[in-house]
Amino acid sequence: MSDASNSAEKPPPANWILQHPAYQQMKSLEIEDSAQVHAAFLVFMDLTEVRQWKEVSSVKSPELQVILLEGREKEGAPVHTVLPLPVHRSLSHKSIRHVLDRGFPMLLCAVASDSTLVYQRMTDGLVTPDPPAGPFQDLGRRQHRKRRQKP
Repeated sequence: MSDASNSAEKPPPANWILQHPAYQQMKSLEIEDSAQVHAAFLVFMDLTEVRQWKEVSSVKSPELQVILLEGREKEGAPVHTVLPLPVHRSLSHKSIRHVLDRGFPMLLCAVASDSTLVYQRMTDGLVTPDPPAGPFQDLGRRQHRKRRQKP
């Protein structure tokens, strides 16, 4: 095999995250919680590499000492703000209010220790969810209606 094919098959170095330009830029924002920086980087990679978001950038929230990500789901779409948060870190009502005051749309991304990402839409108030998917829900509603209609 040639040297070119061998170098293409080598796995990235163990510390590739630390050398990634986006991670370096996040570190330069001087956030004290290294777990939050790591969470922000994982969400950044998911948004840019997996979900193909456009124009994703890192922004420091000095009041909360977190990194917020801003980007577009696709060209011309509105800018979304994403708050990456390690699952061990909690948010107070005041900090949630501070994040929501930035404007909408806003997403919270919980980042587990195994790198699992869970996105939730944040709103200012209650939002009626979409009905659960699946035929079992429709069947239950029909049975419930039939019981109510019987004398």
